Amino acid sequence: MPVGRSTASIDSMASASDLAAPTPSIKQPPPSEPLEAPVVNVEPSSGTSFLGGFLENNPYFQAGFGLMGLGVGLTVMRQGLVLGTTAVRRRMLVTLEINNKDRAYEWFLGWMANQAKSAANTSRSAPWVRSHQLSVETMIEHRKNGSSSALFKLVAGPGTHWFKYQGAWMQVKRERETRSMQLMSGVPWETVTLTTLSRDRALFPRLLSEARDLAMKGHEGKLVIHTAWGIEWKPFGQPRRKRPLQSVVLEPGVGNKIEEDVKSFLERRQWYADRGIPYRRGYLLHGPPGSGKTSFIQALAGSLSYDICLLNLSERGLADDKLNHLLSNAPERSFVLIEDVDAAFNKRVQTTEDGYQSSVTFSGFLNALDGVASGEERIIFMTTNHVEKLDPALIRPGRVDVSELIDDSSSVQAKTLFTRFYGGSEELPEDEVQRLANTLEEIVDAERKAGKRVSMAALQGLFIRNNARDALAGCRELFVTKRT
Repeated sequence: MPVGRSTASIDSMASASDLAAPTPSIKQPPPSEPLEAPVVNVEPSSGTSFLGGFLENNPYFQAGFGLMGLGVGLTVMRQGLVLGTTAVRRRMLVTLEINNKDRAYEWFLGWMANQAKSAANTSRSAPWVRSHQLSVETMIEHRKNGSSSALFKLVAGPGTHWFKYQGAWMQVKRERETRSMQLMSGVPWETVTLTTLSRDRALFPRLLSEARDLAMKGHEGKLVIHTAWGIEWKPFGQPRRKRPLQSVVLEPGVGNKIEEDVKSFLERRQWYADRGIPYRRGYLLHGPPGSGKTSFIQALAGSLSYDICLLNLSERGLADDKLNHLLSNAPERSFVLIEDVDAAFNKRVQTTEDGYQSSVTFSGFLNALDGVASGEERIIFMTTNHVEKLDPALIRPGRVDVSELIDDSSSVQAKTLFTRFYGGSEELPEDEVQRLANTLEEIVDAERKAGKRVSMAALQGLFIRNNARDALAGCRELFVTKRT
């Protein structure tokens, strides 16, 4: 019947509707309690939806990912900035490095110190920016009267400095390596690096030339004494005023003979080269103490604008290889001076009980003078008080080319020294000075005939302390019996 079919259809539709859209059951709170938001429990359908929800809803992960991204970005920017800066420096900047083994190192530091000193004296701004990193160099000045004073020079210390030179700014970076030292001298390795624009690279040679000229200006008219420091030659003390050659009074003709021989040797460099002869010369000055051997060598070096390299064969730690290296690498335009060579190889000097530890052997010394490995372009002066103690192998030609006796004062020498001390003064007229000088000449002649002698050093000391008449009256006390 129709009614029955309708009821069935309605039931079927209701069942389908119940299956297709189930209605969630929501519990209504009682009126007296506050309302709460409905909670819907939805289970994820897959792993992808769970990971996406975790990434989207986890604030800690979002914060860490953001920091990581920021760090990566900053790192990339930093590397790019470093690479860009390096490229710009290579294209636009130029650097010059000077190490402390180069002579220009001291020249440049002295130049900077002089610029600051000049600015302070003239009350103007220094050409280099005031720095808070300074080093001090102490210089001791000895005067003729025996007094001395210390001078302090402030130079740029390790660190970064700036200065302006001929309109161009330059950066100076002085670095010191404290973990490694120079093997022989024990001095830390240091470098000075100059940086400026590439367009101003031509200023580097001008700056170094100016620093060199400033350093050489302090040596004009002065004599530099070098001593051995390990295997290197270094200046000893401050440059000394050159002594006039005429101030050293020798027997007539002796000084001129040595001077002419040295000049002739210096002018014949090509002559030696054409004949295959080693270009070196050796001189031996022998005589009693105080006769003027070393003084004459010093005056001769000053007259020829040469320096002196003072070599002590008894120096602690000196060995044959170091000796050979020193003689082969002496500074240009210098005399190598070896004093008291007769005392260098006796037993007393070589014993460690006396505090000496020199290991220079006699054969090593001979080979250093003219062996296969010996250097050229060298002038050696040796002095001794006892020429009879020297081995004939040492004084043979080739090692000693000129041997000259510098003896005690003769009558002519005493007279010449007297007139140079007291002549031309207002205390005595010239005729009185000549009369006293002739009297001194007679006294020296008489004493020498009696077998007595007096050294030039003793006479000079007497003349320094007394006036002319007092010196003449007390000169007889200086004579001693001559040893045979």
